[in-house]
Amino acid sequence: MNDRPVVTRFAPSPTGYLHIGGARTALFNWLFARGRGGRFLLRIEDTDRARSTPEATAAILDGMAWLRLDHDGEAISQAARADRHAEVAQDLLARGAAYKCFSTQDEIAAVREAAKAEGRSTLFRSPWREADPATHPAGAPHVIRIKAPQDGETVIEDAVQGRVTWANDQLDDMVLLRSDGTPTYMLAVVVDDHDMEVTHVIRGDDHLANAARQSLVYSAMGWEIPVFAHIPLIHGPDGKKLSKRHGALGVEEYRDMGYPVEGMRNYLTRLGWSHGDDEVFSTQQALDWFDLSGIGKSPARLDFKKLENICGQQIAMADEPALLTELEEYLAATGAKPLEKWQHDRLNSALYCLKDRAKTLPQLLEKGHFALINAPLDRDEKSAAALDTVSRRILSELTLQLQTASWTRETLEDTVTQLAATHDLKLGKLAQPLRAALAGRTVSPSVFDMMLVIGREETLARLKDAAG
Repeated sequence: MNDRPVVTRFAPSPTGYLHIGGARTALFNWLFARGRGGRFLLRIEDTDRARSTPEATAAILDGMAWLRLDHDGEAISQAARADRHAEVAQDLLARGAAYKCFSTQDEIAAVREAAKAEGRSTLFRSPWREADPATHPAGAPHVIRIKAPQDGETVIEDAVQGRVTWANDQLDDMVLLRSDGTPTYMLAVVVDDHDMEVTHVIRGDDHLANAARQSLVYSAMGWEIPVFAHIPLIHGPDGKKLSKRHGALGVEEYRDMGYPVEGMRNYLTRLGWSHGDDEVFSTQQALDWFDLSGIGKSPARLDFKKLENICGQQIAMADEPALLTELEEYLAATGAKPLEKWQHDRLNSALYCLKDRAKTLPQLLEKGHFALINAPLDRDEKSAAALDTVSRRILSELTLQLQTASWTRETLEDTVTQLAATHDLKLGKLAQPLRAALAGRTVSPSVFDMMLVIGREETLARLKDAAG
């Protein structure tokens, strides 16, 4: 295994949105493969034709695209490979590692009921396991079952859970091919992982029991068993299994709430994995550091406060052009009106004084509201109240002084400070009505930052409007 290039896969079922737990699984697989120069593959496990929908597949692809989890090659449809799965079942039959079982559902149910009544194991042991093919009823419907070992142990050396053993007398002869000729999920997964040359199967620990049964197919076919790494599930803040009562479950909900991609990826990476005491890190650091040994065995708890804190730090660290692009993608994804050219340019010049103040993209847009509007402003109630008669008169004086002032931060600060002193005011007392005049809000970035961002002409227009 060590000399083979790393290949991981994400294999969601297209029956709904991309769950936050699934997104973390995809991220772990992506980090592990990309950090080792390997391949990260996508397989859509759409064998449940009744519940699988194109819309759900599109939602999964959209969620992965939002998280910037690119995969190698085309997404593979598991359903499209049914003939290959059946071929392997027939191969196992020819090897004597599987057999035809003609027991009906009613017969199996009767055997289990009798065992239950007698206090015995209800594990079904087919009477057809060692039957002479000459005794097979001609043309009768049947399934193909694997011949599971009936004594000893099946052992999985899991990269997260450690050594896990199952007594073979507790493993049934699982069905590989149904009576209608369709393959079961347990067979399809193994065949696909083998054919896709997957070296590491990183998935939720709800699949741990499947690993024992799936290893039987690998062994019977003489295939190399991949490294299994079963990661604990995500729980809610109360320690219970994540559900709708805990809030957002789908990745698109987090996108629509305006969490930045880097913050979301950073938080999901830390959700069940650790690298010392590092909480906030770049994607490159995650690629360099991520390893299966850092995954804990206990379920991780979703913590929205920590998510917001990490997102705030990622926004502050963000490259401004990339952040502006993400803001525009957020507006498009949520159906909001796109930025006009002048708004784009203004917001771009404002980001330097906004980044340290927001934990989500909507908060960033709210802080940057002053840059997205033009005079006359629609002021909120508090800012309107700040513009009393005295304040308006002082703003009129400031308007005259700023008409010929040099438009630098130093000059603007000196001009406003001197005007405040002339009226025996502290700078903060003048800054409040000035903020109301420039932003229409009582909370905003520094008044000097706003003046620099919107420029002389717009600053004077807002001051004149506020002064009445």
